[in-house]
Amino acid sequence: MGGEEKGAEDIGAQLSALPPGTHVKILRRGSREWEGWLLPRDPYAPPESLRLKLASGYNVGLLIREVERFEKLPGVLGGDFSAVPRSDNSTRDTSIPKGSIALLTTGGTIASSIDYATGGVKPVRGTAALDALFPEGAKDIMMREVFDVLSEDIGPTHWEGLAEAVHETFLEGARGIVISHGTDTLAHTASALSFQLRNLPGPVVLVGAQRSIDRPSSDGIQNMHWAVRVAREAELGEVVVVMHAGPSDDVGAIHRGTRVRKMHSTRRDAFRTLNGVRLGVVDDSGVHLNSTHRPRSSAGIVLEKGFDTRGRLVWITPGLGAATAESFCQGARGVIVAATGMGHMPSELVPWVRGLTEQGVFVGITTQCLEGEVDPYVYSRGRELMSAGAVYLEDLAPETAYVKLLWVLGRTQGTRGIREQMLEDMAGEMGDRRPLKGGTS
Repeated sequence: MGGEEKGAEDIGAQLSALPPGTHVKILRRGSREWEGWLLPRDPYAPPESLRLKLASGYNVGLLIREVERFEKLPGVLGGDFSAVPRSDNSTRDTSIPKGSIALLTTGGTIASSIDYATGGVKPVRGTAALDALFPEGAKDIMMREVFDVLSEDIGPTHWEGLAEAVHETFLEGARGIVISHGTDTLAHTASALSFQLRNLPGPVVLVGAQRSIDRPSSDGIQNMHWAVRVAREAELGEVVVVMHAGPSDDVGAIHRGTRVRKMHSTRRDAFRTLNGVRLGVVDDSGVHLNSTHRPRSSAGIVLEKGFDTRGRLVWITPGLGAATAESFCQGARGVIVAATGMGHMPSELVPWVRGLTEQGVFVGITTQCLEGEVDPYVYSRGRELMSAGAVYLEDLAPETAYVKLLWVLGRTQGTRGIREQMLEDMAGEMGDRRPLKGGTS
């Protein structure tokens, strides 16, 4: 073995022996110096690799064989690194002591890490791995894996199972519940839980991450920290979403579950409250709620699950023909139309709407605009659609209206009953008073 190879082997052994959190300066062969803190080795990454957290917050992956020399520096990275993420499904006791906080996991980016071999993101499985990834947020809470599914694959069956898990966990005595979830359909799940669960004895906090826990500028740990704090401290009896309020890590926003939408594909502050003000914020000083929130209830939690998937969401686009719309809505009991402006659609679609309502199919109209509400009395097309039997759903967001429709269909037969329930404010999804410009979101 050559001296250079022997030297690389010795350096690798020395680096591998250092505990996570060690502050080091590394000179990579033919490259710049890297200074940062060693992170726990990723079990999915090549064995000859290491991960380094830089002072900027970015993480880098390095191959040990490319390290020419390294130097230990003063100071260690805070946090509990004793538990290295592993791929088994071993768990600790998952009973829920009275007054504790429960973390229910469902998958998503917040439960993923980067694969340095491929550059892609992969799920981290097992609660032991999650304990290591969220040392600040998971030390004193009980964890249960409900399912492990990317959010784009989550649907009504998952909504029902998750609501059952929340109901059971509160009955065991939990003070608050945090649900880790992928961001793409997080708002849909928040709405679904809001309709299924009433008289909540504590907060149900959905939280996600736009970037995996070990990617540059990851928001996962901070979001989890805020979510746990809201679940533990807030006198709140609602389903909420807690995510970054801005690009920095100073404030988290608390959004009502039936009024939140993902507004950006990658930003840390992607979520926003629609048609109203957010419920509050959380920061280092605590949880700050506004006057519109619902407090914890002592009336006894109620679970009313069940979705009928014979509902459709139709997005009005220029050129959408009646034949296409009719084909998509075959077999439907209810249709939500995300119409233009204050609730309009091409004249060709008015007979289509009339045909549906005459067959006993509920048709509800919302707006695809990001703010505001529908109004059938401003333009003649609105009156035509009302005459055709369509129901204007005020300021309901299309996604919330769709989830609500599936839930209402699951317990109501006649169109009159569906109409009454769709126009009833059940979980703060509808409102009379809104700031002119949407308020603070």
